[in-house]
Amino acid sequence: MEDSSAPLLTHIEDEEDTSQPLTFNKIFEQSLSDLGLSQFLQILLVGLAFSFDAQQIFITVFTDAYPTWHCLDHTVCNPGTTDICELPRSAWEWDGGFKGKTVISEFELECSSSFLRGLPTSAFYLGSIVGGVAMAMIPDSFLGRKQLLFFTTLAMSFTGISIFFSTNIWIYVFLKFIIGFARSQICTYAFNLIGERVSTKWRPRGAMIPFTLFVLGFMSLSGIAYLVRHASWRVLYLCTSVPAAIHSVLIYLFALESPRWLHVQGKNEEAIEVLKRISPASRGYLEAVSSRLPSKDDVENTPSSSIKDLFIRKWAFRRILVVMTIMFGLGMMYYGVPLAVRDIDVNIYLSEALNAAVELPTFVIAPILLEKFNRRTSVLANCLVGGALAVFCFVLALLGLTNIAFVFELGSFFCARIGFNLMAVYMIEMYPTCVRNFATTMLRLSLVLGGAACPIIASVGRNVPSLSFAVFGFTMSGLGFFALFLPETKGASLCDTMEAQEQRERVMETSNSSC
Repeated sequence: MEDSSAPLLTHIEDEEDTSQPLTFNKIFEQSLSDLGLSQFLQILLVGLAFSFDAQQIFITVFTDAYPTWHCLDHTVCNPGTTDICELPRSAWEWDGGFKGKTVISEFELECSSSFLRGLPTSAFYLGSIVGGVAMAMIPDSFLGRKQLLFFTTLAMSFTGISIFFSTNIWIYVFLKFIIGFARSQICTYAFNLIGERVSTKWRPRGAMIPFTLFVLGFMSLSGIAYLVRHASWRVLYLCTSVPAAIHSVLIYLFALESPRWLHVQGKNEEAIEVLKRISPASRGYLEAVSSRLPSKDDVENTPSSSIKDLFIRKWAFRRILVVMTIMFGLGMMYYGVPLAVRDIDVNIYLSEALNAAVELPTFVIAPILLEKFNRRTSVLANCLVGGALAVFCFVLALLGLTNIAFVFELGSFFCARIGFNLMAVYMIEMYPTCVRNFATTMLRLSLVLGGAACPIIASVGRNVPSLSFAVFGFTMSGLGFFALFLPETKGASLCDTMEAQEQRERVMETSNSSC
């Protein structure tokens, strides 16, 4: 946290010397020039939504795993060589004698098709895709960032609790679809709510907090799963969904609405009150300037959102297709590797915790890559390295070198996360403000679409151990070459209109420019 180098009221005197009215943006930036304790706590409160979202994304790694079993009649049974489906039920038993350890054992899916075993996870990702499209169409004027985050988090948690009472695989699949639908935009709403309450100076650092909480949520899931490993898989849903429900209530009671959203809705008094609560040190400044704030800023020169431009302009449409193709490959790797790792002989609880841990350094390394290297080169090289590591993991697992294979698995997962971080910044620079939100939504949807395809591939890996790693690796490497069709944006400032974007890129052929 920093101390202001000049009294806040001196800025009022500067404004008094001019006849031009204050804009809300100037007031916002000035009042939040420092990242105070109240603001930091608000970021933590909202950012916790990322943690619960991460738990729901990866929970099937434990609940839908194929449990271990042992022989009761050793004259006809050998767990290492015998196919469980060729044995009479009286010849074997689940380890611990507990039928309800996972979804596979409770619903007797051990001999079912790979499609059926992977269907619950695929339903979750399908729900995320459908929900992402449906809720992306909700106008920004509807309810507000805080209210939307509250309702989606509450819906996700209550549906997770209801899974405890599911009686068959089809009810479970349906509820997983609803969870996916409800959580599809949780991170988007939370990220916007955080970003619109932090000044430009602190936004890059503030944005790292929810991403870190996402990883910590992933890591905590492994610990919770280990603690309840002797209980029913339903208990794990309760242990993650009940705290999420409590968190949604805390959001409703204590989280503050986005002051920028309130201002856009013409609720300037409420926006000023939110700023006072976020930054108590700026209360005197805000009281002095609030009366001089116009009812709304001049919007005559503000570019209007024109999503149809993404489809009318060939360069924009072609670019969005290329980005979605790359993100599909990254999605398969990012969501598929944690599922496939259970098919190599490593401790599932330790492996998932380490997969989460390797994400933490990516939030430091990705900015370094963006500053030192070109965007296209970084994305392509990252995809090639990540894909190669996954293929090596497949080969080493076939040779029985599972510990070394696991190291390569961690490397491939690390590259998948780096790739997502790179593409998130790349997308912002490739599209102007008027279509950036919708374009970013398409990026997230293609990532989830890749995730929706991976459970079935990972399930096939039970028949050919670690084969899914080879599939993920070749897909990520092959689709990474599409980065060559994207423009280079390093050093370029952000644009607001499609025309400015086109003009800037013409100039960027010889040098960087500003919009």
